[in-house]
Amino acid sequence: MATFLYRLGRFAFRRRRYVALVWVALLFLAGFGAASASTPSASSFSMPGTEAQKAFDLLEKRFPGGSADGATARIVFKAPSGKTMNDAAEKAQVDKVVADLPKESKQVASVTDPYKANAVSKDGSTAYISVKYKVNGMALEEHDKKSLEDSGKAAQKAGLTVEIGGDALQAKPETGSGEIIGVVIAGIVLMITFGSLIAAGLPLITAIIGVGIGVSTITALANVLDLGNTTSTLASMIGLAVGIDYALFIVSRYRAELREGREREEAIGRAVGTAGSAVVFAGLTVVIALCGLAVVNIPMLTKMGVAAAGTVVIAVLIALTLIPAVLGFAGKRVFGRRTRKKMEAGTVEAAGEAKPNMGTRWSSFVLRKPIWVLLAGVLGLGAIAIPAASLEMGLPDDGSQPTSTTQRRAYDTLSDGFGPGFNGPLMIVVDGAKASGGAKAAADRTSDTIKKLPDVAAVMPPALNKDGDTATITVIPKSKPSSTDTEDLVHSIRDAGTGIKSDTKAEVLVTGATAMNIDFSQRMNDALLPYLGLVVGLAFLLLMVVFRSILVPLKAALGFLLSVVAALGAVVAVFQWGWLGGLFGVENPGPIMSMMPIFMVGVVFGLAMDYEVFLVTRMREAFVHGERPGQAIVTGFRHGARVVTAAAVIMIAVFSGFIGASDQMIKMIGFALAIAVFFDAFVVRMAIVPAVLALLGSKAWWLPKWLDKVLPNVDVEGEGLKAHAEKASDGDEDRELARV
Repeated sequence: MATFLYRLGRFAFRRRRYVALVWVALLFLAGFGAASASTPSASSFSMPGTEAQKAFDLLEKRFPGGSADGATARIVFKAPSGKTMNDAAEKAQVDKVVADLPKESKQVASVTDPYKANAVSKDGSTAYISVKYKVNGMALEEHDKKSLEDSGKAAQKAGLTVEIGGDALQAKPETGSGEIIGVVIAGIVLMITFGSLIAAGLPLITAIIGVGIGVSTITALANVLDLGNTTSTLASMIGLAVGIDYALFIVSRYRAELREGREREEAIGRAVGTAGSAVVFAGLTVVIALCGLAVVNIPMLTKMGVAAAGTVVIAVLIALTLIPAVLGFAGKRVFGRRTRKKMEAGTVEAAGEAKPNMGTRWSSFVLRKPIWVLLAGVLGLGAIAIPAASLEMGLPDDGSQPTSTTQRRAYDTLSDGFGPGFNGPLMIVVDGAKASGGAKAAADRTSDTIKKLPDVAAVMPPALNKDGDTATITVIPKSKPSSTDTEDLVHSIRDAGTGIKSDTKAEVLVTGATAMNIDFSQRMNDALLPYLGLVVGLAFLLLMVVFRSILVPLKAALGFLLSVVAALGAVVAVFQWGWLGGLFGVENPGPIMSMMPIFMVGVVFGLAMDYEVFLVTRMREAFVHGERPGQAIVTGFRHGARVVTAAAVIMIAVFSGFIGASDQMIKMIGFALAIAVFFDAFVVRMAIVPAVLALLGSKAWWLPKWLDKVLPNVDVEGEGLKAHAEKASDGDEDRELARV
């Protein structure tokens, strides 16, 4: 591995113009593809194997033209004080909207008159129009959305309060200026780390190129691959963070090799051969974690993970090829002016002779007090993890939107006028094709049974399809969509449906957005442990190959689990309990989004292994070259602590930039990733890892002889580079490399 990457790095250095042109061409090609691609529609959300999905599919089959997957909207009217929606003037305003909306938008499938559909509150203060569209929310054209937004303006001028809810107005998430601030902070950290504007700019520029290629490719293929509208945002979040980090490690090692007095081409070859090997394996762990999301068996999540993994692969390839090429253009300007003058005068200190830095002093302290450091780290993270025991999962609805949005105000108005359950109606599908007494009899029995269940506010009369073999029943719960009472009601209806099926052979299925959310949460819960087992198992094997040890990968995995549970505790405290909610823009604390824990596990595991590989590889390298275990820890920290610290601060800055996003999922994931990286980098990798290694001593690097023979030797430490270093000045070797 090291030898191949050594050759690749030198080749990219010598052929830097061609390598740079290839990447620039790829960027323009991806950009052209994104610009010429048609506007992406919404990703079709499906959960194969769940009851809600089965009912949804049955609706599309038995109710053709019903636009089962079409966008929905509710135009909510509230009468001014002293009046009701039954008054003639207010009723005239509502009737006008009902009549005009289908004329203004060709995508409208149906508009329900509230006065015919019993959609006026008992006190007459509130009424709502239900609108159904032929296409999903993201496929709606701007003209259709504008018509919906403008539909109630005349009523507003007449004194009515009009708000609009539903997914018809959903928009792509906006990250705001926070993402830009994150990149600026990353630039400042790089400048402090390297002391050179050129060296600081290289990781930023190359990472932006990588993210540009990745996100443009996702945009170009969005319609073909049916990618969701948050896929590119998450891919850019992860791609930007790892892209900067991978470049940072290559540039840092290159500078260290130059300080040792090596020529530029040899220095870049060694940097790519050693730090590049760590980049490859760190990237592999991230890719494994992201692609492992496929075990959840939710297509949207699988595509999201694979798309983000593709961006990580691009970041690795750029670090191995474009970085050496750009370093060739930069020359010795990767150092600050003062350092360059010292190098020219021959007074600069070699990397191995440098004065003790903060990493050296910290590792020496840990070696003196390993037990105390270990206890402080474990107990501290354990205390932060306590709220994770109260984790409640669900999916956001309009009730989690900021109060400044019309969707949230519509949600609150409906809750006040009709009860919270009106925001999350359940759709019961009765398949009576094989029913002994016919679909209508089965539907009537189902309706009567549901009316007797607790937490039911209303049950609408059954509606049969044209063939008379399938019926739908709308059930309004008493509780809000995200409550445990509503979840219990869904399970109660399904349990009752089992008895109805055994008696009448009619199948009763529960679907709708609320039921979909409940099934989604259950799928996430069921998949978490298998996913953890798959990802941790594969990465354990990978790290065993890298470190040629059993205890080091085991310690890495256990440390990761500790940091993830602590991060979950922090997420619960902020987003579920509301602690410091105002600081992070959390207006309405509630259940944690179902996909967040498993997605955080996938991403953070990959990033945690990044730090493990980058930091411990240097320790392993020193140990292999003859240093004592304690010395190897200090050496690893002397070379790697500053860079790992910079990398962690950069990742935290980038992820924190997404906390300002308008989308609740992006906000929560940004916070979770930022806090998890903080815990893992500064508590686990910087404190717990050296403490454990200090206690283990040379046993940390133990590997059974039989296993040592079985495992492939990938030479991450670069031992095979010695022979190439001796031939570095040989012209024949250069010509041979030029043909690679």
